[in-house]
Amino acid sequence: MTNLTKEKSAAAYLFSAPVIVASLGYFVDIYDLLLFGIVRIPSLTELGLDEAAVSIEGASILNWQMTGLLLGGILWGILGDKKGRLSVLFGSIITYSIANFACGFVHDVTIYKVLRFIAGIGLAGELGAGITLVSESLPKKLRAIGTSVVAGVGLLGAVVGYFTVELFSWRNAYFIGGGMGILLLFLRIGVFESGMFHAMKEKHHVAKGNFLSFFTKKSRLLLYLKCIGIGLPTWYVIGILATFSNEFGKALGITEAIKPGLAVMWCYVGLSAGDLVSGLLSYWLQSRIRAVTYLMTFTAIGSIIYLYGGIHTATGLYAMCLWIGFGIGYWAMFVTIGAEQFGTNVRATAATTIPNMVRGTVVLMTTLYAALKPGLLALNAAAVVGLLCFGIGFYCIRTIPETHHKDLDFVED
Repeated sequence: MTNLTKEKSAAAYLFSAPVIVASLGYFVDIYDLLLFGIVRIPSLTELGLDEAAVSIEGASILNWQMTGLLLGGILWGILGDKKGRLSVLFGSIITYSIANFACGFVHDVTIYKVLRFIAGIGLAGELGAGITLVSESLPKKLRAIGTSVVAGVGLLGAVVGYFTVELFSWRNAYFIGGGMGILLLFLRIGVFESGMFHAMKEKHHVAKGNFLSFFTKKSRLLLYLKCIGIGLPTWYVIGILATFSNEFGKALGITEAIKPGLAVMWCYVGLSAGDLVSGLLSYWLQSRIRAVTYLMTFTAIGSIIYLYGGIHTATGLYAMCLWIGFGIGYWAMFVTIGAEQFGTNVRATAATTIPNMVRGTVVLMTTLYAALKPGLLALNAAAVVGLLCFGIGFYCIRTIPETHHKDLDFVED
């Protein structure tokens, strides 16, 4: 009878409003985040750009969106600690839903850039605020599973985004994304704010949402940088191996043309499954560090096979995207670790800025890859970038404090 009660109690927590709403919010977030990458060529072609201009302007628009993500991560993180986790969940989704809906009407490249920049700002707040709210709402033994459910469900938005574009026009895909966001607002009305935030809010002497506090103390700065370092392999896989899969397909001698959009989709299918498994693995091992280390190792092995395993078919390459996607399924665990390392007064700032800092490093990865490619060729250039990312990732996860059993009811001085 006791076990049954515990199971019901655990299920009640994992199917509570904060978990469900955060999961659906991240689903819409990922759908909108990846949508431009999927519709880049058809949308810019319809706007009258030739192949060369599509490449140049497409990269520019992506950079504008990424800049929005970096700035938005800081903005929403600070607001999350000053005004509350729910204020970010509402504000961010209103921002990116309106921007994405407006993208469906765009007829000018400059306006397109501005809208993707605004969308990037909005998209930056969803995951960090959701993970923070769920982490503070669940018992510590269930935090890993709860946050993994959020990411596992949310990342399926990439799959829905791909098939939405396949079935409808790119403009309708934007309208659908904006519409889903507005519908989600109604679901959020019944969600309550984190009790830890309410308790911390009454402590008027405590500085809240101070982003610069991560840089004022050496030990705190090193901890912050290690949290970012853990996430580098995740966006190496997405930003290099999946995004440039068409180049690797040619380098491997695969005759069938590789579709990067399809490679990214299979990567996210694996990522979604891996996120669910990572939470269970952390729960079973009673350790965040061991769970992430195992999955990072699985990803590193898959990356080596991807580049040097002699893959000769498109099916084989897509299968490897599924493999390495599953391996980087520690994404939710990595964001959770970031949230658990810092006090309630800067927790939303940490959880929101850390994943967006990792996304921002993609610019450095792609720049290095492009610089190395002429001399080393595509496969070797990607391997060098991967060696750096995994080297940093393994060092950071093996030297960061364990947080599986950590009590989160504390503040930073």
